[in-house]
Amino acid sequence: MLETERELISRWYRQNHRQLPWRQTKDAYKIWVSEIILQQTRVQQGLPYYQRFITRFPDVASLASAAEQDILHLWQGLGYYSRARNMHAAAKEIMEKHHGKFPDTYQEIRNLKGIGDYTAAAIASFAFGLPYVAVDGNVLRVISRLSEIEEDINLGKTKKLITQIAREMMGDSDPALFNQSMMEFGALQCVAKNPQCDDCPLRDQCKAYIANKVHLLPLKINKTKVRNRYIDYLIFQNEKHTFIKRRGKEDIWEGLYDFPSLEHTASLNETELLQHLRKQFLLPGEIHIAHRSGEIRHRLSHQLLHIHFNIIEGLPDSIDKSWIQVRFEQLSDFPFPEIINKYKTKNNLFKLKDIK
Repeated sequence: MLETERELISRWYRQNHRQLPWRQTKDAYKIWVSEIILQQTRVQQGLPYYQRFITRFPDVASLASAAEQDILHLWQGLGYYSRARNMHAAAKEIMEKHHGKFPDTYQEIRNLKGIGDYTAAAIASFAFGLPYVAVDGNVLRVISRLSEIEEDINLGKTKKLITQIAREMMGDSDPALFNQSMMEFGALQCVAKNPQCDDCPLRDQCKAYIANKVHLLPLKINKTKVRNRYIDYLIFQNEKHTFIKRRGKEDIWEGLYDFPSLEHTASLNETELLQHLRKQFLLPGEIHIAHRSGEIRHRLSHQLLHIHFNIIEGLPDSIDKSWIQVRFEQLSDFPFPEIINKYKTKNNLFKLKDIK
């Protein structure tokens, strides 16, 4: 039964898989880059980033020797920037501990910074043909439906069970083909919403389909509480200059840049914000808010940001030592979080006079 399921999925894969550049290589470095990019990113969005990244950093040595700011700038828009920082650290580790050669055992790969069980298994199987199952969200979904697993897939014991089932399904077959087939099947056929059950080659074997529970599985119990944060970004304008600052250690945007800001317990109106500005930065009376955006909401993993951007004419009397004064045309030289990058590009902050 299990072998039949594996054969059916493999046959489906040969007929339906997407032609992607990282599937045309055994280069562990390129496979690693693709896997890290795709951890929190859809293939359609990640593909151009992968191509630009490989062009700019074609091997471990070029990545290891790069400046962090250059890497983050190239990563801009993908989010979860710790992925890029971890890759940079891992590339340096490969150069120092492995003499520039990407490690070829599961445990050595797993020991690299930023690499977990799934990524280590994916690289080990795709690049080196090692018999490890790569269990990502797609595989969790496929097996939970095939086997009618009604336990929360976020639980460690459930993931352990699904991993064991995947190992049994793989048997002594080609690990790379099996892992690619399972992941692609989940990405294209057995999708989260509106799966294509009517023409599914595994319909007769799928316990969830037989029990009419496909729409109920996999089971996910979300216990994460989302925290609301209310932020006013301050874009000071003095002729052609403004201020930016670099995000610090242990920050979700570590290594990126943003504008000075004030954070509140609730959203402020313009009058209330001016009062805070004068108190916080000792603003002279003639300074005023020339432009204030509407509220922009930006969702992070466990946070919902409520953001206003404020163009403020003039400079404060009190300037934090961490602020960096730059010309507006220099803003494109710095990596910003995507929500800020979109705003400054859309509103032409490179030529502030054009803002309406």
